[in-house]
Amino acid sequence: MEQFRLPKIPMPKFELPQAVQAALAEADKELAHRPKLLQLFKNCFPNTLETTTKLLDDGTTFVITGDIPASWLRDSVEQVVHYIPFAKEDKDLQRIIGGLIKRHVQYVRIDPYANAFNESANDWHWNKNDGTEMSPWVWERKFEIDSLCFVVRLAYLYWKETESTDIFDEDFRIAMEEIVKVFRTEQYHMEQSPYRFGRDNGIAHDTLQNKGLGMPVNYTGMVWSGFRSSDDACDFHYNIPGNMFAVVALRQMQEFFEWIFRDQDYVRELKNLEQEIDRGIALYGVYRHPEFGPIYAYETDGFGNHCLMDDAGTPGLMSIPYLGYTSADDPIYQNTRRFALSKENPFYYEGTAAKGIGSPHTPPNYVWHMALSMQGLTAQSKEEKLELIAMLENTDADTGYMHEGFHADDPTVFTRKWFAWSNSLFSQLVYKSMKEGIL
Repeated sequence: MEQFRLPKIPMPKFELPQAVQAALAEADKELAHRPKLLQLFKNCFPNTLETTTKLLDDGTTFVITGDIPASWLRDSVEQVVHYIPFAKEDKDLQRIIGGLIKRHVQYVRIDPYANAFNESANDWHWNKNDGTEMSPWVWERKFEIDSLCFVVRLAYLYWKETESTDIFDEDFRIAMEEIVKVFRTEQYHMEQSPYRFGRDNGIAHDTLQNKGLGMPVNYTGMVWSGFRSSDDACDFHYNIPGNMFAVVALRQMQEFFEWIFRDQDYVRELKNLEQEIDRGIALYGVYRHPEFGPIYAYETDGFGNHCLMDDAGTPGLMSIPYLGYTSADDPIYQNTRRFALSKENPFYYEGTAAKGIGSPHTPPNYVWHMALSMQGLTAQSKEEKLELIAMLENTDADTGYMHEGFHADDPTVFTRKWFAWSNSLFSQLVYKSMKEGIL
């Protein structure tokens, strides 16, 4: 295996947008009584802009994930989404976020099956010997349904906040149609898909079985995904939270094509696809648990097999209302949430320092900061939100930043000291809680 991580690539420095500076000044006043939380927020809130963002001469924006010099479609959206509420009156933020949307459009048109890309066609790869159709632009080509959904999410949220239509050019339309084409193809993965992926590194969750095709699936109406949002291979290739995200993305795309592109025929096609996926979730994605009642499975193959778990990454079962598929008080979601936060979830851990959801992507007993932040963002009670914020505040290992996973008994044992997505999600939770007046 030829795998490498390059040294940290310095990002050109630019002055923080005025709206971001104003948010930090607001925190100085509102969080003055909690000095450690204030410092964490002041470190984490601007972290994406200060360490991972590069404005390119073509008007696009390149956002690396942190300690890896590539841009993940998923990560880069979640790294900037907490800035969107401040973008309406801030032209600098519009340049940054609008530029990222334009770069995503370029990437989708280069390869809609890839999850991570390079700044240029420099032929850098996570593993140059992967068994798939690589491009010099592509860092990694793990097909994850959520990657494409996040592209739609960023454009939709940005449009709704700023009311700017500058991003909706012909390239954007073509990229949306490419996404739909992939969704349609992957409804029939075993019969129609050109996608294969293999990685010969001895790690089972890093490759697809069955000669790169993945394990067999039955038609359900849902969209096949090779990998999860953790970049680990699916056990069963209909990822339920990923398909929920696809339903939301298709609803958002219907608005693009109704109000921007004025194409009612395509709106009907998008609606049909949305309904097919949603019906598949209802028929195949709900599992009747003996303790919790009907819950959403994490994955299924359409043959009656289910993977019952939750993973710290987004989309996961915990993040269903965050993504907009259903509300936090939905009965099946509430059952699912209780399952995910119990020992019945094989990746839920409790220790002396923290309790929460981890991932097969990290060692046993590692809780993820992102999972704690997402639990807080989807919590319905003030008490639960405050408990999660305190847990986050107390488990940074005095680094001043959030991490990936950390040992539930010892937060000084952790993975990824520079992980911008985790910093951004934490910042989103703290700022929303600050505006709700609960801090």
